[in-house]
Amino acid sequence: MTVSVFAAGLLIGITASATAKPTPTLSQVQAKLKSLLSQADRLDQQYGQVKQQLQATNQRLNLINEEIARDSGHFALLRQQVTRIAITAYEDGNLNSSVALLTSGNPQRILNQSSILLELSASNDAQINQFLAAARQLTGAQQLAQRTKAGIAELESSLAKRKAGLNKLVTTEQALVNKLTPAQQLGVGAGGGQTGGIKYTGPTSTQAQKAVAYAYAQIGCHYQWAGSGPCAAGFDCSGLTMAAWGAAGLSLPHSSYSQESDYAQVALKPGDVTYYLQPGDILGFSGNSHVGIYVGGGKLIDAPHSGANVELISLSGWYLSTLDGAVRP
Repeated sequence: MTVSVFAAGLLIGITASATAKPTPTLSQVQAKLKSLLSQADRLDQQYGQVKQQLQATNQRLNLINEEIARDSGHFALLRQQVTRIAITAYEDGNLNSSVALLTSGNPQRILNQSSILLELSASNDAQINQFLAAARQLTGAQQLAQRTKAGIAELESSLAKRKAGLNKLVTTEQALVNKLTPAQQLGVGAGGGQTGGIKYTGPTSTQAQKAVAYAYAQIGCHYQWAGSGPCAAGFDCSGLTMAAWGAAGLSLPHSSYSQESDYAQVALKPGDVTYYLQPGDILGFSGNSHVGIYVGGGKLIDAPHSGANVELISLSGWYLSTLDGAVRP
């Protein structure tokens, strides 16, 4: 699921500089790019995981807020009943402090001074206890919402740090690749395929065919870290393969590593690997840090990297040289 557009093994022709600080050697640049790629892969995987956690936490907060709304209505209704009891006691000359307490409407304060209410009247114990139980329920929900909001803030901060780290790595990689001539830069990483004017006209009777049809329909959609569609939201590499097979009725994890380890490996033998591949297979690249979906005819559909779009591209160049294997969901 790498954001990098660069491969470590295809750099050629870097010459020494006459400046005081010599240009790194080819092997040094390769080693540096390999290290940057590894860091970017880890950060991108973490970014996706944290984003999923944030989405789940926001959904949980919505449920908690719905519970608070229900608990607040129940609490308010019971408070009216207990207030009438307190007013009666006040008119009888007893426990005028209970009226002031109930007027505050603060469930935590009411719990803290519940002894005042418990002294109202023995004949109203059931209503008082029911009211205090509602106060406890509402207070618990409010406290849970506060903790959940704090968790959301922490996750958002974590996302921002990881995104900044990814941006820094991409900038560093670009500076290294800028040392190459335009001709040398061609084919040094994922990307460079067709991104428009392509339609799928094949069958859709099997799950694999449905997954391929979905992938074709996303060509031209933008790359988005941790994205899994729809098109307006964008895709990362494993988000695209996950969404494609999801459209076919199969739930895949949003992780390139998990996708390549959770499903049956395709036996790829020496020679033309496309002979062993079938449309719908998920291809793993560069240590399985990147994935694409094979669509037949020696081509795959891929969400390559930040700043690019989902594309149809040949299984050649960087893709063929970094191919680790394939799985068949």
